[in-house]
Amino acid sequence: MAGFIIFIVLVVLVLWILASCIRIVPQAYAIVVERLGAYKETWNTGIHFKTPFIDRVARRVNLKEQVVDFPPQPVITKDNVTMQIDTVVFFQITDPKLFAYGVENPIMAIENLSATTLRNIIGDMELDETLTSREVINTKMRASLDVATDPWGIKVNRVELKNIIPPAAIQEAMEKQMKAERERREAILRAEGEKKSTILVAEGKKESAILDAEAEKQAAILKAEAQKERMIKEAEGQAEAVLKVQHANAEGIRMIREAGADQAVLTLKSLEAFGKAADGKATKIIIPSEIQGLAGLASSLKEIVTEDNIDTKES
Repeated sequence: MAGFIIFIVLVVLVLWILASCIRIVPQAYAIVVERLGAYKETWNTGIHFKTPFIDRVARRVNLKEQVVDFPPQPVITKDNVTMQIDTVVFFQITDPKLFAYGVENPIMAIENLSATTLRNIIGDMELDETLTSREVINTKMRASLDVATDPWGIKVNRVELKNIIPPAAIQEAMEKQMKAERERREAILRAEGEKKSTILVAEGKKESAILDAEAEKQAAILKAEAQKERMIKEAEGQAEAVLKVQHANAEGIRMIREAGADQAVLTLKSLEAFGKAADGKATKIIIPSEIQGLAGLASSLKEIVTEDNIDTKES
């Protein structure tokens, strides 16, 4: 019975040892294996078996891109201004063996290396250049850190300056400068707006004056056209009246001739017409010779009749 129990214990122990020797490596991870204290191999994704008692897992390495946010570091610029700058480093382990055996504490090594590199770069730059050259600083730091961490099996993908904090006095001066710049831009924009407004008003007045002149021109043209039409109508009316009078006179003469009137009657009618004309405002009248003779005859007859009447009264 005791032998059976020992057998069961041994079977369980063997199964446990075998199970502990089976390892499954997940995606984006790697395992560094040592044999008798020395590096043996690196296990990648999949199932692996190790030799009991002589092989061991030295390190489990994460192959994903990792982010480390370092606290602010005091740096001094070329013009002796002390600033606080904190950085963010994005890195990825490319060689698990070098990462496991290259440096004791890789994260601390990267932090110290980034601080010294940042001080070297900022030391060659003035304050204004530092504040406006983030991309340049990022590029220089990434190149320097990537070269320095290559023996550790680490690749630095990106380095970003998270915050650049100048001294309080510098911040206050910068705020005043920014305020003055904003006020200057505001004044420029206001002046440009007033200029454009004045130009638009002047152009509006110009257009209004042009339209008024055009309106007056059209009104004068229409007025002249109306006066012209009126004068034409009046002239046409007068011409029509003259034609009608002449037509009436011609009709009268025609009717007199048709009635058989002789030259004496026509001459008397002409005399009557000149008599009516003499009643007007004319001061000089030209009388044809035929009418003059008839007028003299009529005057002589009038004098004879007048003398006869006087003699009759005296008797």
